Amino acid sequence: MTAAADLHGPLLEQTGAFRGNALLLTGPARVGKLDVARAVAAQHNCTGERGMYGEACGQCASCRALAAGAHPDVLLVEPRATTSTGKAARRKLIPIGAVLSARDKAREYETHVFEFLEVRPTFARRVVIVQGAEYLGPEAANALLKLVEEPPHGALFVFLAEDLRAVLPTIVSRSARLNVTPVSDPALERALLRAGQEPDAELVAFAAGRAGVLGDPEPVRAALQDARELTNALGESLLGALEAAEALEKRFNPAWHPETLRFTWRDQPPHVRARADAALTALQEALEAYASPSLSFQVFALALRDAFGHA
Repeated sequence: MTAAADLHGPLLEQTGAFRGNALLLTGPARVGKLDVARAVAAQHNCTGERGMYGEACGQCASCRALAAGAHPDVLLVEPRATTSTGKAARRKLIPIGAVLSARDKAREYETHVFEFLEVRPTFARRVVIVQGAEYLGPEAANALLKLVEEPPHGALFVFLAEDLRAVLPTIVSRSARLNVTPVSDPALERALLRAGQEPDAELVAFAAGRAGVLGDPEPVRAALQDARELTNALGESLLGALEAAEALEKRFNPAWHPETLRFTWRDQPPHVRARADAALTALQEALEAYASPSLSFQVFALALRDAFGHA
């Protein structure tokens, strides 16, 4: 049994039998939607013997190519992460340029959906995974709709979204919707063991049923350690708090540190958590506005000391 089948087996029973043009997978961030989407792509191209939930065999040429991240029939489309100047994008967006190469003036996407689907599949079915369907711009969504309604060579679209309400109704109405739900702690523990990882109660508690957290656990563990060190330093001295904030600045990962900080503060009284959360939000906004990182983290440390009653 594959990891995806162990965690989301009943869901894969449904996706394996799906013969439509588009699936819409919804669920919280990091719940495992992308893993399920890749498992769906594997199902629809697998040439081997299926598992008990209809999951792909994991051994055929198609499955091996997908596991290596080099499957010729699978395209992942995501919001642009940086601007043309190389800075982090302030607003997530999947533009029309992701669909049509002629509209990708800044060459933000190496492969474009329309041109990708013009080519016949190497195995069985070309699959386009749209990570963040709620970030599709109107032009991009309209261009995709034409492809969804009449997909070249029987292609399959798999749209992923955290907030169904933010997905354009035209996408929702043309897709079969399935919800990817959090899994149990024992299932996450089995997933860790299967990946050769030691049992980790803190990591499982932080994951809270979201299988996607375990995809690359080391950055999460590092972010949890950083969060503990900063929080512990707040009560030691002003200098210690500033030094810890400076160390966090050098390692700050916006994908993990905000959430691990809030997790570390979960046992604090509500009024402390509220003030600490406000300080963290202010830090994130300052960084998004390209303010001085050094100054922003110093201000953050001072605000946290005040929130925790150490000012």
